[in-house]
Amino acid sequence: MKKLFRLTKEGIAELERELNELKDRRPNIAEAIKNARELGDLSENAEYQSARSEQEKDEARISEIENILQNVEIIQRPKTDNKVRLGSVVKLKNAANVKEFQIVGTVEADPLNGKISDESPIGSALLDKRLGDMVEIKTPQDTSSFKIVAIS
Repeated sequence: MKKLFRLTKEGIAELERELNELKDRRPNIAEAIKNARELGDLSENAEYQSARSEQEKDEARISEIENILQNVEIIQRPKTDNKVRLGSVVKLKNAANVKEFQIVGTVEADPLNGKISDESPIGSALLDKRLGDMVEIKTPQDTSSFKIVAIS
């Protein structure tokens, strides 16, 4: 059974941009390989080895992105029913902090930009909670309690 990748429309657009950039680099890498090949002995040709390595890395990423895009399920932003779901933006508050997270699929997760995976400890703690609920978030450093003050 194929794995479904859950992404927002923005996440799909970002992957499509990356895919196009990688495909646009193909001619340049092919040219670098051709030029390096003309330098002679390939077994000791660092330029050739570097260009081939870059080509392999790019082709692997292209294949990965194409697989994701062929098996994607679009995350629709939930209607506001005051329950945290995939796609929700959740604002949390405690005495010291206010934090905001968007719950996304694992492919799109970017914790430094507030996008957390539904499979992460924070994401799974938030799923199915309601407006006003208290949530305990455990991190390697400590455990904090937050109140859900907004869901959109």
